[in-house]
Amino acid sequence: MSQIAYDPVKDRFAGIIRNSRFLRRLFYFALDVFFLRSWHVRHTIRKIVKEASGSAPKILDAGSGFGQYDRFLLKLFPDAQITAVDVKEDYLRDCRFYFQKEIKAGTITFEQQDLLEYSKPGFEFVLCVDVLEHIYEDVVVMKNLCDSLKPGGFFLMHSPSHLAEEDAGDDAFFVDEHARAGYSEEELSQKMMQAGLEPFLIKYTYGVLGHAAWVLIIKWPMLLLNRLGFGAVLLLPFWYCLSLIPALIMMKSDVLNQNKTGTGILGLARRPVS
Repeated sequence: MSQIAYDPVKDRFAGIIRNSRFLRRLFYFALDVFFLRSWHVRHTIRKIVKEASGSAPKILDAGSGFGQYDRFLLKLFPDAQITAVDVKEDYLRDCRFYFQKEIKAGTITFEQQDLLEYSKPGFEFVLCVDVLEHIYEDVVVMKNLCDSLKPGGFFLMHSPSHLAEEDAGDDAFFVDEHARAGYSEEELSQKMMQAGLEPFLIKYTYGVLGHAAWVLIIKWPMLLLNRLGFGAVLLLPFWYCLSLIPALIMMKSDVLNQNKTGTGILGLARRPVS
């Protein structure tokens, strides 16, 4: 089987949605529905971070990518001041174009930054989703993000777990751009404390049911696209008619239940008050 990497796939999608606000909204909707990490991240922000951060927090989205979570954050915190940073200027340029008409009361700025060198004090909340597994010096980044928080501010991250590489097997394109397979609970907790953070919540995502849902609606369709190319597009609607509703039920269960293990991991920490 020929192999593809995630970055070229993401770049291809970026090109498709670049000049269409409608397609970009559809793309955001699909990311929120199909990717279980988004379910977990949004659930944690609603349940814990929103209550503690007030109505107009200063938020840092560290590794903002397509800006998916920025749109969610602006809806949840209409008066927020968001700084979204990423290394990819083309992604940032696309986000600036889209968000110029999305902002109602709050503000959002997009900056090209290297997280290994970025530290800007004053944020109540820092979000870092599926970024740290790409960076060898992850503790340096965590320390920079900790220094960017006000005392008592929250740091929320998501990443593959240490079991993700084993799960990928021969399909290396699921992990081949990573500096590490992922984190265990113990390793993530230790690295957070090394960075000066106090772990608040660490839990596995993509447990038995969540992982099964990912296989059904992400992994197998991607492998089919990889093998058949655009010919697979004709088959996918029939596949999703059969698989989507069961997958959504399994994903909801994954969010509500405590997984003993899983191929993803979510970590929530605070900067100590003193």
